[in-house]
Amino acid sequence: MFSEAITKEQIEVPGGFLEPIFAATMAQAESAVAAVTMGFSTDPVARWMYPQPAQYFGWFPRCVRAFAGAAIEHGSAYCTPDFSGAAMWLPPGIHPDQDAFIELIWDSIPEERQADVFSLFEQMGSFHPEEPHWYLPMIGVDTHKQGSGIGRALMKHAVERCDNDGLPAYLESSNPRNISLYQRFGFEAIGEIRAGGSPPVVPMLRKARR
Repeated sequence: MFSEAITKEQIEVPGGFLEPIFAATMAQAESAVAAVTMGFSTDPVARWMYPQPAQYFGWFPRCVRAFAGAAIEHGSAYCTPDFSGAAMWLPPGIHPDQDAFIELIWDSIPEERQADVFSLFEQMGSFHPEEPHWYLPMIGVDTHKQGSGIGRALMKHAVERCDNDGLPAYLESSNPRNISLYQRFGFEAIGEIRAGGSPPVVPMLRKARR
């Protein structure tokens, strides 16, 4: 587990510097989840699942915990010091909480739409590499800080760890605006996923760099 800042240098972004990115502790889980929830509030797939604001803010934090919460337990939920951004990475061999996610869909999605939601996430799972890899299920930046370089800094921090480990990285882009950012860090699109009337999800792979 990493509770301290794990980069010593400041990270330069347009207009200034970010203090060192650090891994959130269990005590900081609520702040990390809130950052991701704010970041996904304009995400096409998240709002397809929860189109009404009350639905979204009522249920999506639980979605973050089910899908990416294990990152906090394993010291790989990377955050800015003010929790304006968070990237929740799952180490090799660690997966989303499938039981919690299934229960969430049953509780929060109308019955007539549940099959499409399950189909979307089942397809996402089928694109995961079979070899050990780092997985980024969720990265989010608070809406009033988007465009300031925080997402780029969070990605840079994490892919350096992937390279140190000599492992590939995998993610799904549920927002087309983010694809160019991921491409700058070496991710390549490997398909497209849709289910029912869902927006497209683009699975992306970054090959290991040894």
